[in-house]
Amino acid sequence: MAGATQRALYEGIDLDLSWSEQELPQRERTKHVHGLHPYLGKFIPQLVEIFLDRYFSAADVVYDPFCGSGTTLVEASVFGAESVGCDISSFNCHLANGKTADYSNAQVAEQLASTLARGLDAADSTTPPKKTLSEQTSPWLRSWFAPRALSELMAYRQATRSLAEPMRSLAEVVLTRSARSARLTTHFDLDLPRTPVKRPYLCHKHKRTCEPVREAAKFLKRYTNDTSRRIQEYALLRSGRRVEALHGDARVLELPRLATGVITSPPYPGLIDYHEQHRYAYELLGLTDRRSDEIGAAAGGRTRAAQARYTDDMVAVFTNARRQVPTGAPVVIVVNDALELYPLIVERSELRLEERLTRHVNRRTGRRAGEFYESVLICRA
Repeated sequence: MAGATQRALYEGIDLDLSWSEQELPQRERTKHVHGLHPYLGKFIPQLVEIFLDRYFSAADVVYDPFCGSGTTLVEASVFGAESVGCDISSFNCHLANGKTADYSNAQVAEQLASTLARGLDAADSTTPPKKTLSEQTSPWLRSWFAPRALSELMAYRQATRSLAEPMRSLAEVVLTRSARSARLTTHFDLDLPRTPVKRPYLCHKHKRTCEPVREAAKFLKRYTNDTSRRIQEYALLRSGRRVEALHGDARVLELPRLATGVITSPPYPGLIDYHEQHRYAYELLGLTDRRSDEIGAAAGGRTRAAQARYTDDMVAVFTNARRQVPTGAPVVIVVNDALELYPLIVERSELRLEERLTRHVNRRTGRRAGEFYESVLICRA
C-alpha cells in the first residue's frame, strides 16, 4: 500500500520543477548575485527561469508582489524582460535594488576596496572618535556584537557615507552580510539566533569547542571580494532592461506601469518573520521597520484567526495585482499550501486556476535540512 501511495504521489509531481541536491547543488542555487546575502525562504532561481520560458516573452513586464531578495527580478533581467517588485520589508528592497543596479564593473571592485580600506583604517586609528560606541549604537547592537566587531562595523558604515548611489547601497549589503556573520552567536545558528552567545560553546558544525566571533574585519574583507565577483558575473548576463523593487504594501500598491504577468512565492503563515531575520540590518542602517504590516508574520501564529487574516490579506494582494495586468495574463504562485488555503484565495481573487503542479523540495542544507512539497499554481487573470 505504501509503495502504491508513493507511486501515485510521484505521478503528480512535475519533475521539471523538482531537483535533488546532487542535481541542483547549493552553489547553483546561489549563483552570481543570488548569493549576495543569505535569506531565509529564498525563491529558487531555476524555478523562475522555467516559468519565464513557459509563460513570458522578452517584451513583458514581470511583477512580483513579494519580491523578497529579488530572485524574480534578477532572473527577469537575465531573461530580457522588465520587472517590478514590491515588498513590505525595506531591507528586502534594499537588497534587491543593490543586486540589480547597473554598475560599472571596474568601479565596483575599486570603490568597494577603497571603502574597505577607509573603514578598516578608521577602526584601527588611535584618534578618539567624536562619539563613543555607546553613543553611536543601540543597546541591541551592543548586546549582539563584541566591542571590536561593532567598532569595525561602525567604522565601515561611516566609510560608506561618502559613496553615491547605487554604490552606497551595495557597500551596505557588504556591511549587513558581514554583520550577520559577526554576531555573538554559534557557527551553526546564523539564521535566527535567540540569545547572544558570549562564552565558548560546543559547535555542532565544527564538532569541537568554538569561541564566539570577536571581530568583523575578516568578514568585511571576504564579502568585499565576493560581492565584486558576483556583480561582475551577473553583469555579463543581465539584459539592461528596467528593474525596480518598491518598498510598499502589495495589498494597495499602484504599479508604476502595467505588468503583463506575475511570478511570486508568497510568505507562508506563521513560519518566518522577514523583519526579525535581518534585525541587524535595520539596527545598523536605520531602515523603516514595518513588521506590523507583514502578511503571515510568525508572531501571528497559525491559529484559525491568523489563517483567516492571511487569507484576506492574500486575496487583497492578488485582487490588486489582477486589476493591473491584462485579462488572461499568467499568474504563477509557488507556495507550501499545507493548510490548503489557496483554493479559496484563488477563487476569491477571481483568478482562473489553469493547473496545479506539485514539486518535491529535498535539498535544504545544514540544520534546516529536510524535505517537503510545494504547490505551483498556474493561474490566469
